[in-house]
Formats: sequence, structure tokens, C-alpha cells
Amino acid sequence: MTVAAEVADAHRHEWAFVLAATVRVTRDLDLAEECVQDAYARALTVWAASGVPANKGAWLTTVAKRRAIDLLRRDAALRRRLPLLLDEQPETVPPTVQDDRLRLILICCHPALAQEAQVALTLRLLCGLTTAEVARAFLVSEPTMAARITRAKKKIANAHIPFRVPPADELPERVDAVLTVVNLLFTTGHTAPVGDGLVRRDLVERALDLSRMLRVLLPADPGVAGLLALILLTDARRTTRVAEDGSLVLLKDQDRTRWDRNAITEGIALVRDALRCRPPGRFALMAAIAAVHSEAPSWQDTDWREIVSLYDLLVQLWPSPVVALNRAVAVGQAEGPAEGLRALDALATEPQLAGYGYLAAARADFLARLGRTAEARTAYGEALLLTENTVERAFLETRLNRL
Repeated sequence: MTVAAEVADAHRHEWAFVLAATVRVTRDLDLAEECVQDAYARALTVWAASGVPANKGAWLTTVAKRRAIDLLRRDAALRRRLPLLLDEQPETVPPTVQDDRLRLILICCHPALAQEAQVALTLRLLCGLTTAEVARAFLVSEPTMAARITRAKKKIANAHIPFRVPPADELPERVDAVLTVVNLLFTTGHTAPVGDGLVRRDLVERALDLSRMLRVLLPADPGVAGLLALILLTDARRTTRVAEDGSLVLLKDQDRTRWDRNAITEGIALVRDALRCRPPGRFALMAAIAAVHSEAPSWQDTDWREIVSLYDLLVQLWPSPVVALNRAVAVGQAEGPAEGLRALDALATEPQLAGYGYLAAARADFLARLGRTAEARTAYGEALLLTENTVERAFLETRLNRL
């Protein structure tokens, strides 16, 4: 492996650790980023001359910290730059969460920030994406994203958010915000809202990396286990979701022998861990639904009544319109298209689903199965108006043309 490849590998796997450790020295996000970037740049020349160190992360952390200390000593004014105030009181959380990366994740996903800002900071700081890459993920210009990230950092500083794990009574709420952000990253990557590809592999991989990191940092948290299980079980189907010609393949038509059995085995074990907590959390329930699909040998053998029962629990715990929509689709599979359509139509006045193309697409499918062709064509037309992903649009157009 070349030195450049070694540095790239270290960036992928060590960035979050190095940055989080450096923030602990600087108490300033911008300064910490600058020092870490300098360390990676220095690695390109030093490693080429003296060889790649056995522990790349430790080497980078040491160089970044030394650079930070040097800058702080040379310019005392840096100490007064809108710092992340370090709470000097000892933390009372369990030793399993005593990790600088967890502190950084909790800062990125602090409730004081809007969710969009939380996602942007997570991509920028925890995943090490450039501002340009984050901008592309949000489909905005680089200057717009740079300003957004800057505002988020200033809000963190102005709110005097301490660089520490919050007290035990605040931790569940904060961890749930982190899980929500990572799940949003995954769902955005799993089916890209816009573009020519069905999947954004970069976002899927980042979400998987973050969920694995959280599992290491919080091994006893059932929500973390549930989220990692959900991602593994859902992403296990990735090679079967698109045909060789680039067209969308529905779950019922996928070749299940090509699903990633190792990911499914790992995911199902995590589901069991997550479900041991009573009552089960939302990620545990979503993962359990994915597990039912993963364990079914065929579409026809899927236990749809079990899936509806799990959605019934999920709707009570997390009354989301999208969850209600997914439940309605499951009802249609368990009890027939007429019942599914009835459940979907009950959601017709839900404001959050007004611009959601999957509602119209699901209605179109049930209407077509009921022989109500004219209504199905109208519904497919509505779904097309609300869909911007090229692969999904091609699928909907094919369905419409068949009618």
C-alpha cells in the first residue's frame, strides 16, 4: 500500500478519534480541525521518509495535539476564541462511555442545533467529509454549507456547551438524538431522494461506521444495538436492489440467495439484544421488522401479520406518519389490497405526507391490484410528480405504461 493510501486509510478509520482527542486540548472546533488537517498533511511527507507507524491513529493524535499546544502557547488570544467550555467537574457516567469520540458526537447532535445542522456537523467532524462533500450530500452550494456549518459551530460556542458526556439523567435523550441523525444519514443513502443512482454508498458507509462506533462506545445501549441491527439487515440486500440494467428490483422480486448472510446473522443477534429491554425502543422494533423480512425464505413466506403487529407497537411508541404509511402497506400484504387501500386513505389528510411520493405509489399499486386502472394511473402520475430519483422514476413510469 502506498503512503498516500495509508494516509487515506487513516483518514477513514482514525479521523474521528484524532479530532475528538485534539478538541479536548484546544476546546475549539475550528482550531482542532486545523491541527488535525496539518497532522494528516505532515504524515504524507514524514511517513514517506521514515515509514508508516505501527499505530497510525496514535501518531496522528500526538502530532495534532503538539501542533495545538504550540499554537496555543504562541498566541494566547486563541484561548479567548468562542471556546467549547470544558466542565471541570468530574463526569459521573459509566466508564464505558468515557471516550472523546462520544463527547464529539454528543456535541454534534446537541438539542440546541436544528437536525439539519446536526447532520452537517456529524458528516463534517465525525466522518471527516470536506465542506464540499457535505454540500453535495445536502444538494446546496459549498458557500451555503460553509456558512451553515460555521453558524452551527458558533451556536455551540455561544451556548457554552461543555465538551463532556452529559449527566446520566440527560444521556438517554442525547443518545436518541445521535441515533436519529445516524438513521437519517442511512435512510438518505439507502434510497437517495434525488440523482441518477438509487443508493448513496458514501452515506450508507458513514452511517454504518458511526453505528459501529456507537456500539463500541455504548455496548449496553439497546437503541444502539437496534440501530446497528436495522442498518445491517437493510443493507444486506444492497446487491439485489438494482438489476444489471440499472432498474429497480422490488423486495418481493429480489434473489434472496444473494443477500449478505453474515450481515443478517450479525443483525439478528443484535435484534435479540435490543429486544431484551422492556418496553422495546423504536430502533429495536424497526430492526425486528427488518429481521422478519430477512428470515423469510421467500416473499410469499413472509409473516406479514407479525410485521403488522410490530408496526402496531411502533406506531404507539413513535406516532410518525411515515411509520403509519409503512404499517398500511403491511396491512395490504397481510389482509389484501382493499384493506391496505383503506388504511392508506385514512392518511390522505396527513400534512407531512402531502409531498411524499411513496404514499401515492403505494395507493397506485393497491388500486392496480384491485382492477381500478384509471385511478391507479392517476396515482402513479401523482407519484411521478413527487419523485426525483431517476431509478425510482423509471420504475414508476414502467408501472404506469403497463396499465
